[in-house]
Amino acid sequence: MHAVRLVAEGDSLLFPAAVRQLAASHGQEGGNAAARAAMEGAGLTEREREVLRLMARGLSNAEIAAGLVVGTETVKSHVSAVLAKLGARDRTQAVIAAYESGFVSPG
Repeated sequence: MHAVRLVAEGDSLLFPAAVRQLAASHGQEGGNAAARAAMEGAGLTEREREVLRLMARGLSNAEIAAGLVVGTETVKSHVSAVLAKLGARDRTQAVIAAYESGFVSPG
């Protein structure tokens, strides 16, 4: 039920262990140069980088908001900015880009 509610609210259900396994299986331990350059050139603010790290841990918008002591609408704005700056279609794609670039490491 929780998963259905998350998706209905516009969040994406992300399983951190699965993403870590995917990143590890592609040999992206240190990230590849093109992905790293794209991440660095995205111009993410420090807060957006923090939100991306929390997204990579599999946290929902509500969990991120509670941890950062901000509203969920603020988190949604940060997530939207991250997606736009990375050219990602959804949270999953943004998190995979973070792993591939080495911005976030498995484990």
